[in-house]
Amino acid sequence: MRILIDADGCPVTKLTLRIAARYGIECVLFCDTAHSFDTDARVITVSQGADSADFALVNHVLPGDIVVTQDYGLAAMALARGARPISQDGMLYTDGNIGGLLESRALAKRIRRGGGRLKGPSKRTSAQDTAFEAALLKLLGDKNA
Repeated sequence: MRILIDADGCPVTKLTLRIAARYGIECVLFCDTAHSFDTDARVITVSQGADSADFALVNHVLPGDIVVTQDYGLAAMALARGARPISQDGMLYTDGNIGGLLESRALAKRIRRGGGRLKGPSKRTSAQDTAFEAALLKLLGDKNA
């Protein structure tokens, strides 16, 4: 098991790296050339382009890997490959919820394409980091999580 991070704009990268180091788990970051990381973890940098880091990540994922992403499409591809995707807020993507999430993404895209505006995400809170950490620890089998 490894932890693969869709690191383009991911607010829990450092937290995930700390947890992975504590448990001795390999962590791999995927990003495009617009981002750089100062870390001992393996970083796979791909050229800029729509979803280029996502496709690189999905091409490396193995069954049982944990994938940290906020992208529903990447989460769906990770699920199909037997991985366990988790959002930056601690939501576990499952076969039971991914269809509805993809539908909501498609609806939002149609609204934006039609000139509509949608409210963006609110400012990140420490409670979201706490929820993510608890969910990740649970995925790692920590009985105290």
